Amino acid sequence: MGKVAKRPDLTEDMIAEILEIDDHWLLHSLALNDRLPDRFRIRLASHRDGAVRAALVIHAATAPREMLEQLIEDPDRRVREYLAQGHHTPPGLRARLAADPDPEVRAALAKHWPQAPEAVRRILLTDPEAKVRAAACSTYYARLPHPTPPSDLLPALLADPVTRAGAVIHAVLDADTLQRLAADPDSEVRAELARHPDLPPPAREALAVDPALSVRVKVFARPDTPEHVRAQIHASVHELSRSTADPDPDADDETVLQWFQNEFAPTELRILRLPWVTADPLPHIDSPYVSFRVSAAASKSLPANAVARLLDDEEEMVRLTMAHTASHLVDLATAENIERRYRRRDKFTFWWDKEEVLTFPPAALRRFATDPEPRLRSFAPRDPDLPSELAEKLAADPEDRVRRAVASHRNLPLQSLLRLLADSSERVAEAAGASPFLPGEHMEWLLNRAGL
Repeated sequence: MGKVAKRPDLTEDMIAEILEIDDHWLLHSLALNDRLPDRFRIRLASHRDGAVRAALVIHAATAPREMLEQLIEDPDRRVREYLAQGHHTPPGLRARLAADPDPEVRAALAKHWPQAPEAVRRILLTDPEAKVRAAACSTYYARLPHPTPPSDLLPALLADPVTRAGAVIHAVLDADTLQRLAADPDSEVRAELARHPDLPPPAREALAVDPALSVRVKVFARPDTPEHVRAQIHASVHELSRSTADPDPDADDETVLQWFQNEFAPTELRILRLPWVTADPLPHIDSPYVSFRVSAAASKSLPANAVARLLDDEEEMVRLTMAHTASHLVDLATAENIERRYRRRDKFTFWWDKEEVLTFPPAALRRFATDPEPRLRSFAPRDPDLPSELAEKLAADPEDRVRRAVASHRNLPLQSLLRLLADSSERVAEAAGASPFLPGEHMEWLLNRAGL
């Protein structure tokens, strides 16, 4: 895939040779090289391949302005979209994209530049294309913080179906506005109303029994919702979600979307992150609701006894969040207990496998090498001084995750490493091939075998 062209140590002669070869993937990688001298970037900005020109925009922070001025009116929409999305695009050039002829580019600008100057946002909020206005006044932006629309545009934004949901949170809730929004047929509008900080209690109670479960979830998450109402919402969301019939095969998109939102509502209750709970966690460490305990576990100000309680919570998501927040307070026995209990029962804890949050001393890691639990055995190679006999034993482990973990260890005997090159698991073989301790002659053999 031309990855060699991303190397930081390319000479100008090598770069010229790559340009001469004119291979798509080599040029694409070269365009992504943030060490590329300016004169070569400017040259690539005129290349016939739009994907190559678009790749140049990825590292706009280090790009010469001359190149960006050339690309701001590029005929390929992708190039202009990348410039619209890129927070390193100079503001003066980026603002010009508010008048781009393609609505997709203008919508990308609105979505990715929420803190654009007011003049630019006004243009986007009043764009003739609905998709652009929707992106400019949305409940979702690619970057934070979310913008506040100009107050004089609010009446029009609330009247426009595509911008109404995004404008609700900024509305002044007089009696007429409140009545209209509460009766809006769009459940997203009602859900945004349920989040409004000035929502009066009677309206809150009405939205707590809204037909759309996503609206009830928003009421559940409010700090001013009475506990008995919160409990009723929690029970009703689970009950109604279970009893909701699948949509008719010929149902329209709106019906299918509402069905999906109702199906997802119980999960949404679990994964809510509530800043007001994190700010005042102690009252919520024994909450009956997982999302409240997870939000409490995200606090860095909990006393040690509360941390200990959350580290032993029945819900894995709570334990892992607390361990991530206060790993320095996790003793060896607790750390081992957390890892032994880890089963990734919740798909929202996938990040735990990608981070080495909890650390173990060498003595524990060597003990793990013979543990019945494969997950713990795979931790043993984290000990840089793991004895070679243990490394050899792990290289013959029946679990491929264990063999993969030890494949690049410096104390793995050469014969074991060579056996892993032919492992039945491709991922294990790749890990062995990438080992820096593989002798040069064996690296040469692999390259020759691959025809390289």
